Amino acid sequence: MLDQGAPPQDRTQAAPPSLGPAARLMRRKPVERLVAEGGHGEGGSLRRTLGLWQLTMISIGATLGTGIFVVLGEAVPKAGPAVTLSFVIAGLTALFSALSYAELAGTIPVAGSSYSYAYATMGELVAWVCGWCLVLEYGVSVAAVAVGWGEYLNELLDGTIGVTIPDALSAPPGDGGVFNLPALIVVLLAMAFLLGGARESARANTVMVVVKIAALVMFCAIGVQGLRSGNYENFMPLGMAGVSAAGATLFFSYIGFDAASTAGEEAKNAQRDLPRAIMLSLVVVTALYVLVAAVAVGAKPWQRFGDSEAALAQIMREVTGQSFWGTLLAFCAVIAIASVVLTVLYGQTRILFAMSRDGLVPKVFSKVHPKTGTPRANTLIVSLFCGVLAAAIPLGQLADATSIGTLFAFALVNVAVVVLRRSRPEMPRTFRVPLSPVLPALGFAFCVWMMGSLSAVTWVVFGVWMAVGLVFYFGYGYRRSRLAVTAPSVASAPSEK
Repeated sequence: MLDQGAPPQDRTQAAPPSLGPAARLMRRKPVERLVAEGGHGEGGSLRRTLGLWQLTMISIGATLGTGIFVVLGEAVPKAGPAVTLSFVIAGLTALFSALSYAELAGTIPVAGSSYSYAYATMGELVAWVCGWCLVLEYGVSVAAVAVGWGEYLNELLDGTIGVTIPDALSAPPGDGGVFNLPALIVVLLAMAFLLGGARESARANTVMVVVKIAALVMFCAIGVQGLRSGNYENFMPLGMAGVSAAGATLFFSYIGFDAASTAGEEAKNAQRDLPRAIMLSLVVVTALYVLVAAVAVGAKPWQRFGDSEAALAQIMREVTGQSFWGTLLAFCAVIAIASVVLTVLYGQTRILFAMSRDGLVPKVFSKVHPKTGTPRANTLIVSLFCGVLAAAIPLGQLADATSIGTLFAFALVNVAVVVLRRSRPEMPRTFRVPLSPVLPALGFAFCVWMMGSLSAVTWVVFGVWMAVGLVFYFGYGYRRSRLAVTAPSVASAPSEK
C-alpha cells in the first residue's frame, strides 16, 4: 500500500532550474518518478480497489452507447447505409491507437493516461497540449452524452405517463430551448456516485453496462424483423467523402476505451490488467456498433435519420407498431447513457488529478478526501462545469469538438509508444504493439486523416481551445510545474536516454 503522506515530489529538495527556456519546455518526467507518485494526492491517496472485470466494465461503460444511442442519428445523413463502413473505419482508427494505449498503460500505469505518456516521452509542453486535448475529449463528451440522455428521457416519459419535458427545459439555446435541465441532472447524478468512491462507482457502472448490452441485443433481435433490402440500395449515396465525414463524427462513439488507463492508480494489478481491459472492451464495442448500425439502416430509410437523437427507440416503435418496445428501449438507454456519463466523468477527474499533482493546474484538483479516497473538490468542479456545458450547447457541436480533441491526443499516443521504445528499450512491458513502428504509424495517419474530415468550424473551435490552453500554460503551469522547482537531475533533458 502506498504511503498516505505527502507525495514524493514534495520531499524533493527544491533547486533553481538550470535549464534554458526551450529546454524547460521539453523537460521530461522520468517513468520511475511517474510510477512512484502513483496514487498520491494532496492530503491522502487514491485506493487500489479495481480488478480486470471492473476495469473492462469502465472502458465499455465509457464507450458503448454513446454512438449508437446518441450520435447515430447525426452520422447516418452524412454516409447513408454506408454508416456501417464508417463505424468500421472509426473502429480501425481506435484499434491502432488502442494497441499503443495498451502498451503504454502496462508500462506507465498512472492516472494521467496519454498526458502522462507524453510527459515521459516528448516533454512538458507536448504533455500539456495532450492534457488540454483530454480535457476537451472527456469534459465535452460528458456534456454531449448528457444531451442525448435528455432525448431518451423524454421518450421514456412520453411512453409511460404521456408527458414530456417542455422544449424550453429540455433543449439548449440554438435547438429551440432555453436550458437543458435533464442533461444537468444526469451529470449531477453521476457526480453523486463518484463522490462515494471508485469501488462503489464501478459496481454501479457494471450493472448499467449489463443493461445496455441487453438493450442492444434486444434491439437487434426485434429490429431485424423490419429489415427492407431496398434500404441498402444506393449504399454510398454521398461517396467516400461522406463515409469519412461520418467516420470522423462516429469516432466520438469510441471515445472511452482509454478510460481504463485513467484508473491506473486505482487498479489492483495495473500493469497486467490495463492492457487486457482496453483490448477486450474495444472488441466488444466494435462488434455491437457494426451489428446495431446495420440493423438500424436496414429497418429505416437513411433519409429519415437525423430528426431525433433517440433514433433506436423510434425504430423499435415503427417496426413493432407498439409503443411498449420503444419505451422499454428508452428506459434501457436512460440507464446506458448514464453509465457513459459516469465513467467519462471519472476519467476527466483523474486526468486533472495527475496534471494538478505535476503543478500544471491548481492544487485543488489533486486534493484527496481522507474518508472516501476520492478527489472530492475536483469531482465537484468538473461536474458543475460539464453540467452547465451540457445544458447550454447543442449536441452536434459538442460531438465534433470532442472528436478532434480525442484524435489529436490519440495521434500523440501513437508517437509516444515509438519514442519510449527507442529511449527506454530495456523497460519491462506487459504488452507490446505488434509490428511496431508500422502499426503506430498507421494509427497516427488514420487520426490525422479523420481530423481532416471534420468541418472548418470544428477546426476553428479547436484552434481557439488550444490558444486558450497555451495562454493558461505559460501564465500558470510553466512557472508552477514541479519539475521546474526540483533538481535538474530529476527532470530528464531531451537528449537523455
